[in-house]
Amino acid sequence: MLRRRIGFTLIELLVVIAIIAVLIGLLLPAVQKVREAAARAKCMNNIKQLGIACHSYQDRTGALPVAVQMRPGVSRTNSGGQGPNWAVFILPDIEQGPLYNAHAANITAYAATGSAAWKAIRTTLIPTMLCPSDLGIDAAWTGDGGGWARGNYACNAGGLHQGATVSPDNGVGYISSEMGNSPRLTNNPTNLGVPNNTLSGGVMCINWATMVNRIEDGSSNTIMLAELRIGSQLGSQDSRGVWALGFPGASVIAGNGWDCTTPNTTEDNADDCEGCINDPRNGMGAWPGCPFQQATSRGKHTGGVVVGFGDGSTRFVRNSVSKANWFLMLSRNDGLNWTDN
Repeated sequence: MLRRRIGFTLIELLVVIAIIAVLIGLLLPAVQKVREAAARAKCMNNIKQLGIACHSYQDRTGALPVAVQMRPGVSRTNSGGQGPNWAVFILPDIEQGPLYNAHAANITAYAATGSAAWKAIRTTLIPTMLCPSDLGIDAAWTGDGGGWARGNYACNAGGLHQGATVSPDNGVGYISSEMGNSPRLTNNPTNLGVPNNTLSGGVMCINWATMVNRIEDGSSNTIMLAELRIGSQLGSQDSRGVWALGFPGASVIAGNGWDCTTPNTTEDNADDCEGCINDPRNGMGAWPGCPFQQATSRGKHTGGVVVGFGDGSTRFVRNSVSKANWFLMLSRNDGLNWTDN
């Protein structure tokens, strides 16, 4: 009697492989969506924790942390002489007390002496400062001594990254606020669909920050924090996404809605960040020859960015937001209401 072989034919194997491939093709997008949802939730939680930390800092000191300390005579457009930024000041409020205490004397000394010793803190990666969707954390920023650890979150400086000494008329439409501090934009350079004299004060600026209860448009209507993309994927010299560096693109957003327009804009030369790399097609436009003045919010999430409002709430703002609404969301004293479209 002939013995019959038991097994699959080649055609049967190919059919099974094809079915498995189809199933993988169907499941992979679902898995990716779940991963992105989890990453976005983590990012929103990070911003919420940072927002709560800013509130805690205000409870201790009487005001929100400044975007960055700058001693007199230090150019706001050069990173060399800058002091500690908002993220450094809130370290005790995000369970990084030992790190802060190890450098506290040097952090405090900057305001009095201009000592750069505080920058020794720059090499430490802070988990709360990192969005899990961004993969650019490995390459530290090589500028200003090098070794600057990366980060994904920024404070909102409003119309322009300026300090408390802006003259009433400096030729570009910026004047000081009622308190003689945070600058605000008047005479909008582009048509945003809002009156030309609409104000655009920030929440945290150079040597100045408001208080949550002094945000004129309401803390629930004004963005305090937003996410940033790390520029190291373009090169280690790109300073965007550096948690301890208090400059636009690094840990500050400014000039949004009129020059830098919407989140994740693909405009050419969008961010004014000295030495950064211009990659507009991938949503990282920059004007390398322009000093640090402005940068918009950017993120690796699909379709938008995570932001935190002054009241501690978080929100996902889509890239399709209008320039006018984006401008109003980032202006603490515009006196107008933004909408969800």
